Amino acid sequence: MINHIDVSSVLKSSVSEFYTNLVTRPTGVAVRSHIEQQLDQLGERALTVLDFSHVGLMDLSCADEIVAKLLLHYVEAEQNNREVYFVFRGINESHRYAIETVLERHGLALVSQLSDGAAVLVGTIDGTERQIWDAICKLGAAQPEALATETGMGCEAAEHALYTLWKRGLLMRDERAYTPTYLLPLHET
Repeated sequence: MINHIDVSSVLKSSVSEFYTNLVTRPTGVAVRSHIEQQLDQLGERALTVLDFSHVGLMDLSCADEIVAKLLLHYVEAEQNNREVYFVFRGINESHRYAIETVLERHGLALVSQLSDGAAVLVGTIDGTERQIWDAICKLGAAQPEALATETGMGCEAAEHALYTLWKRGLLMRDERAYTPTYLLPLHET
């Protein structure tokens, strides 16, 4: 199941219906708390699309409170029998600086889906992870052996990079095949 959260709507319902900008740490805390309430109602495995399309500005404190803390809590932390994945949509240039800054500060990365449907990784990514990401986006769902062939790297190195990207919430896996989160069917709730 794919859960869609319009961050602008969350901002308006949790802070003020007149707000369109994510500024001040208390605003970020209120928005994140509302999102967490929604996420905590989901099952053991969930993909959530966080849509920033209708958000005006975002400062560093809100990027830290919303983006970084959600990733730290749901992706980077070891959750018992729970897989939570995020795809971020509608990130514009006014959001990007703040988001990249906090991601780099925490050593995090996220999947940002562009308006044309393509996706990019934003944040801290090493060269091998980026190479595997580019290859799996080209192939779609793939096993380590196919990615090793596609990239020319050894199977063990490809498998390690895939596992790392999965643990960071940037890929989903089923059995031994991995899939970029943004390629999943978009039957959202």
